[in-house]
Amino acid sequence: MSSRDAQLLARKQGVDLVEIAANANPPVVKIIDWGKFQYQKMKEDAKNRKKSREKQSELKQMKIGLKISDNDLNIKVRKMRNFLDDGDRVKIIIVFRGREMAHKEIGQELLDKVLGLIGDDVVIEGKAQLSGRNLSTQVRKK
Repeated sequence: MSSRDAQLLARKQGVDLVEIAANANPPVVKIIDWGKFQYQKMKEDAKNRKKSREKQSELKQMKIGLKISDNDLNIKVRKMRNFLDDGDRVKIIIVFRGREMAHKEIGQELLDKVLGLIGDDVVIEGKAQLSGRNLSTQVRKK
């Protein structure tokens, strides 16, 4: 249909002539109500954004000092389990303060203890790395 005929038909029906695919040869147009088209497109975009946000997993960080008490450690482990159940990844950071850097093996033991308390249904993403005064590793749900 020629563009002039399409414009006349759109005016008769009281709606708009909207270009859908400009790169096509010839360009593709539709005879629709522009306001309704914009509303539907906005709704579809919002739906797609919501779906993409649901799929993304966040990286949560949990910092633990070497002198943490058992009760405090259990609370942090429970919080990490909640993060993992929500689909997030958790970065566990063991923080060394002052002269604690001389006892890196204690930090590794604490990290192993935390990983044992979290449970068997997690995957460790890479081995523990010492960077500065922090020993860290990341875990995610299987």
